[in-house]
Amino acid sequence: MGNSGTLAKYLALGVASFLSAKPARRKRLVGRKVAVLAADGFEQVELFGPAKAIHDEGGEVEVLSLRPGKIVGMNVDVPGRRVRVARTIREANPGEYDALFVPGGFIGPDFLRQSQEVREFVRAFDATGKPIAAICHGPWVLASAGVLRGRHITSWPGIRDDLVNAGATWRDEAVVRDGNIISSRGPQDLPVFTDALVDFFTGTKPTPERPWAPAASSPQRSAPPALALAGAAHLPKVEQARHALGLTAAFVVGVAALPVLRSLAAFASRRS
Repeated sequence: MGNSGTLAKYLALGVASFLSAKPARRKRLVGRKVAVLAADGFEQVELFGPAKAIHDEGGEVEVLSLRPGKIVGMNVDVPGRRVRVARTIREANPGEYDALFVPGGFIGPDFLRQSQEVREFVRAFDATGKPIAAICHGPWVLASAGVLRGRHITSWPGIRDDLVNAGATWRDEAVVRDGNIISSRGPQDLPVFTDALVDFFTGTKPTPERPWAPAASSPQRSAPPALALAGAAHLPKVEQARHALGLTAAFVVGVAALPVLRSLAAFASRRS
């Protein structure tokens, strides 16, 4: 095959590749701004996972909190990563955001629910009918804001009674939607919840509302989730082991570097 034949071959392959290429999928949250309401002690995986999914779809994420700086996350009962706060709740205006997300954690939502400014922010947001998502202990904040009466919700099973006493109907399900609020039980439901949250925030494929009748709460659990109990027992030991390994590695590196440091010191003394 001559040069002209080879050129024709590659040109044909290029045209075929162009014609068969799929157009880039449009990101569904471009131009949308999501407020993530969190405080020290938020559950790390429940913030970072959904926030990444929102970002991957082109959405803008702003973490709002009670104080400026960085707030610390938790892995059940072990301190984890920090995340920078974009604005304090006092500086934030509900009108600037298209959606609200409240992650869980045993500590963070309890701090948030005690703040009058947080409660007013949530009430103002709900009054607009904009989408609100909450997971695990996050619905605590919605209960204290007084927006759950007559609505269906799910959460971490341990706060079921608080939500029922706030006037909600509690459902033991992975994802529950009622009007402009979508909720989930905890980390075990993150894959399905994250997909539902993105769909809910786009408004293109919202989680269907159930025909809630009769309005009855799911019964209380007979025991805490076994996975949570195991995590609370073993995660501190894992963290201690990781810290010990880090110290050991530092010691080994230091010992290995001693001959080099001695050689450098001897060389410097000869030059002086």
